[in-house]
Amino acid sequence: MITIEIYNPKQTTEATEIKFTEFLFEHLGKYGDHENDIKKAINYALGKENKPGGTIVTATDQQSGTLKGVCVVNKTGMSGYIPENILVYIATDKESRGQGIGKKIMQKVIETTEGDIALHCENENPARHLYEKLGFKTKYLEMRLKK
Repeated sequence: MITIEIYNPKQTTEATEIKFTEFLFEHLGKYGDHENDIKKAINYALGKENKPGGTIVTATDQQSGTLKGVCVVNKTGMSGYIPENILVYIATDKESRGQGIGKKIMQKVIETTEGDIALHCENENPARHLYEKLGFKTKYLEMRLKK
């Protein structure tokens, strides 16, 4: 049985941050970022360094205690013209995909965050279909200038 829960930032240890970072790095695969960037998003969600905070939702196998999914949502500190939240990362264990874990994590995120939620998704990412089924709509084409 899989348990979906909001991670309590008061329980944060360096080991937990590393565990979440390594899990996301491994299971995001080609849709992920460098481990250092993932860790920054996790620290932001935990409200470190006077950041607005956010939410981390986890999926854990109750029998084995194995992590099966992690989602990181950061508060933007804005509303209206920019959604209040941005879903930065979500990944499920590669061996557990197709079992509805990602959907359950997303439902928990939608249910527990206050305000609108934005996310970035590459066109060929298979998770895009899940996001659309849950009500996410494409509003803009994102463009970036990397310096």
